[in-house]
Amino acid sequence: MRALVVEDDPDVGPDLVRALTEAGFVVDLTGDGVDAWQKGGVEDYALAVLDLGLPKLDGLSVLRRWRAEGRELPVLILSARGDWTEKVEGIQAGADDYLAKPFAMGELVARARGLVRRRAGLSSPLLEVGRLIIDTARMRVLVDQRPVRLSPLEYRFLDVLAHAPGRVLTAGDIAEQLHGTADAADANAIEALVLRLRRKIGSDIIETRRGFGYTLGGS
Repeated sequence: MRALVVEDDPDVGPDLVRALTEAGFVVDLTGDGVDAWQKGGVEDYALAVLDLGLPKLDGLSVLRRWRAEGRELPVLILSARGDWTEKVEGIQAGADDYLAKPFAMGELVARARGLVRRRAGLSSPLLEVGRLIIDTARMRVLVDQRPVRLSPLEYRFLDVLAHAPGRVLTAGDIAEQLHGTADAADANAIEALVLRLRRKIGSDIIETRRGFGYTLGGS
């Protein structure tokens, strides 16, 4: 899944990218409010982590523009200040959560995962689809209650499908969330990934809808 980190602090930004990448996100980083507004307006992000103190356009203005344009991606606001009035302003502007600096990186990752789950209508870190269980807290997969060893890319593929219950995702949709881009070569790469996964988890868990894309069996 793709995440947008909007943070102009050269020490904090790369740390956020590293933590979210380790949690399975594909992360874009910008420290410019105008650039953040433009990226969030056109790219398909599962989450935005948004600092308030930004150059060119402050974080609250970025958020208000996204919401006015109908962008519904979950937004976790970061601020160096813990003033309750600022927190209220952020929530009123359309923020989904708020974290004051300094913060523990583990808490930020947990909140980010929680926002993505809730936006998908999922309440538990254990995502169960038929015989498949994805433990998003430990980043592991079980089939018939038995753990399956997967590569990070294989895990993220299943995670993307599990966070879109009942939907059929095209190869381009999936590639966008896995790599941040989608081009003509992605359909073949995604098909190869699906074949490899089916050898590990069984042929019935990932369904192919010819001409449309992929979904999880029983979702």
